[in-house]
Amino acid sequence: MKQQQLRHCQPISPAEPLWQRVPTRDADGRALFDFMMLIPRLRSAPEQRRNEVLEALQQVFDGFGDEVVFADLNLKTNLLWVSHKPRKGAMLELAEAVIAKVPEAVLIANKAEAQMGARRIGWKRRFARKLLT
Repeated sequence: MKQQQLRHCQPISPAEPLWQRVPTRDADGRALFDFMMLIPRLRSAPEQRRNEVLEALQQVFDGFGDEVVFADLNLKTNLLWVSHKPRKGAMLELAEAVIAKVPEAVLIANKAEAQMGARRIGWKRRFARKLLT
């Protein structure tokens, strides 16, 4: 079996919550962007498949260089958390790259994005009502 070398930024304890480990700012003090992806049934997948997914994720993150600052794959919840440096379109590029390598991965919108989407829908409905009256 091929050995894989994953980069580790800092030792962590398994019980430490994600919110305590995720960096919020880069070295220059700029806020980082982050997103979550669900990888269904990864926890119950055979070890070989889990290793394939880990290797695929490492390839994706290596392809983005130092733009990806933090990544955490939680097998208990099947969630991938990614923090990256701010750049227009970076989140979608990263998510698309992950999906290209791990097709079952699904992007999860954060609260702000969901609220923004709801506002846009509400605006469209109000506009449509004005047109109809």
